[in-house]
Amino acid sequence: MLSHQHHILRGKLWGLCVLLPLISPLSCFANFNQAKELIYKIREGLPRGTLIGAIGVDLHLDFNVDPPLLFNLALKISRQYVDLNNATGELYTSGNVIDRETLCQDVQGAQHCSLTLDIIILPQQYFQLVKVRIVVEDVNDNEPRFLSDEIKLFVPENAPVNARFAMEQSAVDPDVGINGVQTYWLVDDFEVFTLDVEESEGGELTPILIVTGPLDRETRDEYETSIIAEDGGTPTLTGTATLRIVITDLNDNCPQFREKQVNITLYENTTKGSHLAHLHAHDPDLGANAQVTYAYSERVPRNIRTLFHLDKVTGVIKLAGKIDASTGKLYKLTVLANGPACIPAVAMVMARIIKVSSGPPSVIPRYIALEKDGVVWLKESEPPSSPIAFFTVKNAAEPRQKVECHLEGEGPFRLTPYKLLTDEYLLETTEALDYEQRQEYELTVVARNSHSMVIKTFIRIQVADENDNAPVFKQALLDLFVEENNPPNTFLAKLHATDEDSGSRGEVIYLLGSDAPPIFSLDRETGVLTVSTSLDREEKEKYRFTVRALDRGSPRKEAVATVIITVVDRNDNSPRFINKDFTFFVPENFPGFGEIGVLSVIDADTGKNGWVALSIVNGSDIFIIDTGKGALRAKMPLDREQQGTYFLWIEAVDGGEPSLSCITMVTVLLLDVNDNPPLVLFPQSNQSYMLVLPSTQPGTAITEVYAVDKDTGMNAVIAYSIIRRKGGEQGSFDIDPDTGNITLRKTLNDRGLYSLLVKVSDHGQPEPLHSTVVVNLFVNETVSNESYIQSLLMKEEDIEIEEASVDRQTVGPRKDKGFPCQVMLMALSATCLGLLLLVVLLTTYICCKVKTHKHSKVPRKKEVDSEFQDVDRKLMEISNV
Repeated sequence: MLSHQHHILRGKLWGLCVLLPLISPLSCFANFNQAKELIYKIREGLPRGTLIGAIGVDLHLDFNVDPPLLFNLALKISRQYVDLNNATGELYTSGNVIDRETLCQDVQGAQHCSLTLDIIILPQQYFQLVKVRIVVEDVNDNEPRFLSDEIKLFVPENAPVNARFAMEQSAVDPDVGINGVQTYWLVDDFEVFTLDVEESEGGELTPILIVTGPLDRETRDEYETSIIAEDGGTPTLTGTATLRIVITDLNDNCPQFREKQVNITLYENTTKGSHLAHLHAHDPDLGANAQVTYAYSERVPRNIRTLFHLDKVTGVIKLAGKIDASTGKLYKLTVLANGPACIPAVAMVMARIIKVSSGPPSVIPRYIALEKDGVVWLKESEPPSSPIAFFTVKNAAEPRQKVECHLEGEGPFRLTPYKLLTDEYLLETTEALDYEQRQEYELTVVARNSHSMVIKTFIRIQVADENDNAPVFKQALLDLFVEENNPPNTFLAKLHATDEDSGSRGEVIYLLGSDAPPIFSLDRETGVLTVSTSLDREEKEKYRFTVRALDRGSPRKEAVATVIITVVDRNDNSPRFINKDFTFFVPENFPGFGEIGVLSVIDADTGKNGWVALSIVNGSDIFIIDTGKGALRAKMPLDREQQGTYFLWIEAVDGGEPSLSCITMVTVLLLDVNDNPPLVLFPQSNQSYMLVLPSTQPGTAITEVYAVDKDTGMNAVIAYSIIRRKGGEQGSFDIDPDTGNITLRKTLNDRGLYSLLVKVSDHGQPEPLHSTVVVNLFVNETVSNESYIQSLLMKEEDIEIEEASVDRQTVGPRKDKGFPCQVMLMALSATCLGLLLLVVLLTTYICCKVKTHKHSKVPRKKEVDSEFQDVDRKLMEISNV
């Protein structure tokens, strides 16, 4: 089936091969070749607009074909990283800076990271599918980072020299190769440690702590220093974490008694259960290695062990029976303190028995608080004046004799007679107890009779802890700063809260407050705060939320701290003009350094990353641009008639490192101002003339006035009008106001020179400009006397200038010189009379000349023909002009 489809496809392609030569200059086989692959290499982090490669040039394509080649990206997702010039096939980096670690985050640690593109070349007759692979090379843009701010390493105190301990919490660096982690070192080695690095088969480096000197936990149980991870890039980047080396205990110490011999004295009538002594042995080890148990030596007879009870845990010796003074007056008690795998420590207790006739008073305790094995337990929440025990004092010798009873020992306790009873005493607290300040008290109730006989009763009070303390954060307000575009799961901080309670009541867990965004996570046990996604300062600059620290007591207590995270700006946004291009309309002759227009540009970054400088890329000696305001100005007034349109390329560059930029095109169009009067091109001179035959029929086009105006629009629309006529009959000639064509209006009965003063005016605003020209028409059958005609033209010159002001010059608005209207009217009247007189005289002169001419000799036919030929030749010259 597949083979059949393959043959069908080949048949269709061959069918196209037959048709394509008729419509394409390229061969069919060139269009259906296999997909080609181009490989380009670039460094990550290049700014926008950096050339990656020219596909058309590298494929040696012909750009002169018609229709032209068109390059397209097959996948839209590729456009976020590259820009493709559809006409030239040039690839450029886009506004999204390529970050190698983000692009290839799924293949973390891979040596090769690339972006694959499919480029389609159209139209169909030139179709090609080009595979483009852009290899993104790594740059050292990430510093090594430890996953935790604090690393704990446990080393036994008996570790030998050169013992090696691996630290599993090594640093990570998203960069690869030489830009990755290369070595580790310690800030302080305390002269007992050094650091080595081991490389696994996969190339991962693990720091190894080596012991170089003897350790003793009892001398120093902890060392704190900093471990530095360093990469091999240029410049070198480092990451730091706190290394806490904890020396673990070994059973290298045995218990030792504080006192090797203890002497006690008691009377033969001492009350059973009386506290006689408290032995204490200390083992500097920790935990199970420091557990001490007490026991009598086998040398102590069994009956004596029974009489004097020894608590194996506390070391308290109590009287457990009745003393018989006749059996002995001195007892030697050998007490052993046993530790794990230790030779027992030995202490000697000498108990001396005093025989008395009357005997000391006796003290009988009755406990109100919880008592167990001679230890009274009190909650720290007990209020002041809480009762502990009643003590009944009896005097065996003389019951009626007064016995003095008082309390010895430190602490918030008091012993007072109970109401009016003389032999009852109440032991109670004077203020609230606090487990966090003191956990244990030892008190002695002393009873003394009048014979100075004394009996002492020992009481040990243990304070029971309760959940009365809430956790306390080390910092109630935590200000954190993190750069935007951070990699996912970036470490932010390690929160630390303490609880002074004991046991589970002092264990702290950490929780995020309800106002915390879901992108943040907090480890319940360690308090490590991380962000799961990449942050964008332009989207949100500050995050503020609460975190909670809860203990495990009942009921639970908690503390609240506030976390403020400020996203630090990176130069990841190019400047952007608010318009794709700008067009400014400016009237010509605009004053120099005047503001033509303002180019508004924005940059979403802040600080120096958002500071934008503008410049003219294509260079210009005419224009300048104000960087601060973005105002475009011209150094001089501009003349539309010299150049009407200017095209400028303006570049905006920000202040980041590396800087980013964008370019826009500015078109300056000069608006026409009516600053040019019409320019008369024909006739070329006020002294020129044209011969008009008297037989010319009315309606015949005689000549034209041709003028141009350098302005545009209505400023260049020209109107023609005759403002003065001289010679011949009035109204003999008319001028077309739009074309300037002069036609004969009626039959010419008079010979001679006809002078027409023509006004050529534009339609400009606010004041139209005009020029004047004199059109001279000589009506006659022939030009027999050229000098005569020139003399007539010369005589008309003064009048023409007077009538036309300045001949063929711009006539603008005239300023009022302040003459009264009557004076002006009188002057004009006098001028008109003078002109009328002059016309009468000239008319008389011309009539006389005509009569004389009639009596003159008639020219021969050949001479007349020659003169007509001369006239025709002159008309042709004038027409050519």
